Amino acid sequence: MSTSGKQRVLSGMRPTGQLHLGHYHGVLKNWLELQQEYECFFFVADWHALTTEYEDPSIIEKSVWDMVIDWLAVGVNPGAAKLFIQSRVPEHAELHLLLSMSTPLSWLERVPSYKDQQEKLSNKDLTTYGFLGYPLLQTSDIIIYKAGHVPVGEDQVSHVELAREVVRRFNHLYGKEHDFEAKVEAAIKKMGKKNARLYHELRRSYQEQGESQALERARALLESQQNISIGDRERLSGYLDGSGKAIFPEPQALLTPASKMMGLDGQKMSKSYGNTITLRENPSVVEEKIKKMPTDPARVRRTDPGEPGKCPVWNLHQVYSDDDLKDWVVDGCTSAKIGCLDCKKPLIDAILKEQQPIRERANEYINDPETVRGIIADGCDAARDVARETLEEVRDAMGLIYR
Repeated sequence: MSTSGKQRVLSGMRPTGQLHLGHYHGVLKNWLELQQEYECFFFVADWHALTTEYEDPSIIEKSVWDMVIDWLAVGVNPGAAKLFIQSRVPEHAELHLLLSMSTPLSWLERVPSYKDQQEKLSNKDLTTYGFLGYPLLQTSDIIIYKAGHVPVGEDQVSHVELAREVVRRFNHLYGKEHDFEAKVEAAIKKMGKKNARLYHELRRSYQEQGESQALERARALLESQQNISIGDRERLSGYLDGSGKAIFPEPQALLTPASKMMGLDGQKMSKSYGNTITLRENPSVVEEKIKKMPTDPARVRRTDPGEPGKCPVWNLHQVYSDDDLKDWVVDGCTSAKIGCLDCKKPLIDAILKEQQPIRERANEYINDPETVRGIIADGCDAARDVARETLEEVRDAMGLIYR
C-alpha cells in the first residue's frame, strides 16, 4: 500500500513505436480507469525491449517518445499517475541483481513464455542471460514499488506468480530485522499519542483475546495514517499479528479484460502481422485500409448473401457499433440488401470520430516536446524516490548497509 491509502498498481509497455487501436482497446482504456481508483505507476519498459532488440537498439529512442505521446493523447494523466522510463530508475537493476542471488535457475526456465517466445522469434538469438532473466527483472519492476495489483493479460499471469514466489522466498530469507521492535516503537510514536494508545489497545485485544474485529480495526487505523512510511506501516502490521515485517507484499494479478479488437485480417491486431490501424493514422489511410479489408469469401457478387461471423469486418462492428447497427448489418448482409462497402462506411466514421481528439492532443505534444520530456522527468523523479526507499530497506534486510 502507498502512503496515500490507495493500493498501488504497476504496469509497463515495451516501446514499439506508435500504438494502434488494439493497444487502446486492450490496455490503455483500462489504464484510464485504473488511474482514477489506484495510485498508478506506468513505465516504458526499455530494458525489456533490449532482451529481443539488443542487436539494433537504435529504434528504441524514437519508439519511447512516440509511445509516451500516445499515452498522453488518449488521456493517461500525469497528475494521477507516475509516467517514467525504466532505465532512468537504476534501482530496478540493483534489485534485479539482488533478487538473482537467491532465485533458483529452474524457476526461470519453467516460465511458459521462455520457450514460447524462443519458438515465435526463431529469427533472433534469444539464448541470452537477459532473456532468461527478464521475468525476474519484471518482478523487480513490480515489487520495488510494492505494487498490490499488476494488470496483465492471461499470458502474463505466470510472471506475476513468479513474482509472488520470489517475494515469499525473499521475505523468508531476509524478513527479520535485527532491530525490529525498536523501529516499531519509533513508528508508533509518529502516529501521535491518541492513535498510539488505540493501536496498543487493539493489538492487545487481538493477541490476548483473539478478536479478529480488533485486528481489522487496527489495520484500518494504519491505513489512515498519513505521516508514516510504507516500511513503518508494514512493520506495524507485522507487529499486530506477530509475523514480523514482510519486506515485500505479494502482488496480485489484475486480469485485464480481453480486447475484442481484432486486426484488419481477422487475426490479433499486431505490427508483426501488418494488420493495424495506429492511433494517429492519417484519416485517408484509415479509410483506404477499411475499404480494402477482406470480407466473407462467399460474397463474390453484390447480390450474394453472406455470414457476418465469417467476415473480419464484423469483428470491428463488435467494438464500434451499437445493437441497432449490428442488427442492420446482420439483416443486410445475410439477405444481400447491403454491399460490403455499405457495411464498412459506419466503421470508417466511428474510427475517425474516435481518433480525432487523440490526433489533436498528440499534435499538441508533438509540437511541445519539452512538456513531454518534463512530464517524464517528473515521473522518473517520483518513481525513483519510492524505489530508493525500498532499496534502503532491502539493503538493510540483507546486511548491505555498513555503519
